[in-house]
Amino acid sequence: MNRAVIRTHNFVADAAEFILKEARLALAERGEFRIALSGGHTPRPIYSEFGRVACDLPWERVRFTFGDERCVQPNDPESNFRMARETLFGPSAVPDSSILRMRGEIDPQLAAQEYEDQLALLATQHGETMYRHDLMLLGMGDDGHTASLFPGTVALEEQVRRVVANFVPAQNAWRLTMTLALINHSRQVLFLVSGDKNRDLLARVLEGDQEFPASRIAPASGGLTWIIGEPVSA
Repeated sequence: MNRAVIRTHNFVADAAEFILKEARLALAERGEFRIALSGGHTPRPIYSEFGRVACDLPWERVRFTFGDERCVQPNDPESNFRMARETLFGPSAVPDSSILRMRGEIDPQLAAQEYEDQLALLATQHGETMYRHDLMLLGMGDDGHTASLFPGTVALEEQVRRVVANFVPAQNAWRLTMTLALINHSRQVLFLVSGDKNRDLLARVLEGDQEFPASRIAPASGGLTWIIGEPVSA
């Protein structure tokens, strides 16, 4: 695994350019760009900027998936899909055929199995044993979670399934999430961490403290990049 840590005062622009570079590389080499989107507040301006700088991309050859999703309706303010639709899919007129969303509105176990089956079918159609993302976007929560892999939850130890329903006791809620097996199969993983993130937590994760799920992201035969926003001086 190759790891790079990029600290920048131009967080949004640099992140968008990184995604665009990976998109063009994948399209040139394989004719398709597979990207898994992250949720939360941090990527919102990045998706908008990516859509702006990537206006010439052939969206019909881009496959958008989601690393995780809340178990809510797709129009719910907490929906990762809704955020991506508002910031990227809608403004860039991305065709529905390029988007594979997690159905957070149905039974969590059924939704996870459905998503896993859909990814498995796509992999089989391309002669792969497991669906491989060209770029996996991830964030990091204040407890060190990433995707919906929270500390102490069952999904962290899953070694067979690629997508699971994960109950998060701290939130008393179910989440849908890709597992470490699928995430670590990616060609490139990009963590997006804003400048207001707890610096002590970030340091411990970067040092590999296994207490935090984000530390367990280590692509077996891919790259790992952290783009970290530096606080802007007053």
